[in-house]
Order: sequence, then C-alpha cells, then structure tokens
Amino acid sequence: MNPKPIIFWDWNGTLLDDVDCCVQAMNKLLDARNLKQLDRNRYREVFDFPVKNYYEKLGFDFRKEAFELPAHQFMKHYNELVGQATVFEEVTPLLHKLQQQGFRQFILSAMEQALLEDLTQKNGIQQYFEGIHGIDNHLADGKLETAKRLFKKINVPAKNCLLIGDSLHDAEVAEQLDIQVLLFSQGHFSQSRLLRSNKAIAHDYQAIEAFVEKHFGF
Repeated sequence: MNPKPIIFWDWNGTLLDDVDCCVQAMNKLLDARNLKQLDRNRYREVFDFPVKNYYEKLGFDFRKEAFELPAHQFMKHYNELVGQATVFEEVTPLLHKLQQQGFRQFILSAMEQALLEDLTQKNGIQQYFEGIHGIDNHLADGKLETAKRLFKKINVPAKNCLLIGDSLHDAEVAEQLDIQVLLFSQGHFSQSRLLRSNKAIAHDYQAIEAFVEKHFGF
C-alpha cells in the first residue's frame, strides 16, 4: 500500500494573505529612518530571504545599528497589524477537501512558532494539519533546517511529497529535500521573480487544486 501523499504548506503569502500587513509594518521602520517608502508592487520585487538582505536592499545600514533592532521593531508592528489579515478565501474548502481525500498536511513556516499556532487557530484551520512547524525566533531564519528535521521524522518517499509556497526560498527548500514544489504567485514574490525558478506556478487556488489532482489524484 502506497503512503498517503503529503503536502507541506508555506504560511505567509501562501495560506495567509498578509502582504499588506508587511508593507505597512515596514513603512513604519522606513519612515523612522527617512528611507523610501514601499508600495505593494515594489515590496513583491525586493522582499527576499535571508531577510537581512531584504533590509539592506531597502537602505538599512547595519554599521549603524544591529540587524536585530529593526527586525524586532518590524515584528512589533506586524503583530499589531496581522490580526487584520485572513487566509485566502479558497483556503479552507481546499484544505478540507484534501483532508477528506486522505492527504497528510503540514505547515512549514519561517514564522515564530507561538504566533503561527495562534494565527492558524484564529483563522479556524488548525484541524486540517497533522503538524504546524515554525521557528523559534523572530528573525525568519532556519526554515530549511526545520524542513529537514520534519522530512526526516515523517520518513516517506520524496515522490509522495509536495511543497506549496510563494517564494524562491520555498523552491530552494524543495530542491534540498528533493521533492516537488508548486509556487503561488499571489504572495510575497512577484510572478516575474517566481518564473526565474523554472518551477510550476499557480496563479490561484483553482490552479493549486488542479495541480494536486494531476500529480497525486483524488
């Protein structure tokens, strides 16, 4: 009997529609430093991992201040705003359908663990996941290490697994795990950036569902 297929879901920008929260939070930091403000389009062109590089693109000078200072200031502002964000409209029906079809589902995120658990509960989707895995700090690092530990613990063939995310970093994580990846173009990376990966791209949740059905069956 073949193992049940597994989907690893990214959280920010894939399940949770929080791009505008990130733009607003970062603009507070930029304003305090007299740096150029972001709009949604520019944000999706410059946001990156590791996030320290992203801050440097925006003009932060870490010779003058430690990276940890704006990183924690950002999270303070983000936490004040993220309650306004919700999961994408089509998320819950698809998670339910996949669960009913026997898929094992996990969240794999660069968000701090306690906040991640709180937000999945507030959005009413916690019950669809066998595991919810974030990181233990607010600096958005360590996602690959978290993925490797989880993948080793699950111990299933790579061909049975799919990672769905919205960034080139998600593509890199999938390559390290040697599993399939599907990139969602409505999140934190623009479609033009995602196209550079030569990976499959979904523009909406109907396309995500169609991809999963094609490659794993219902």
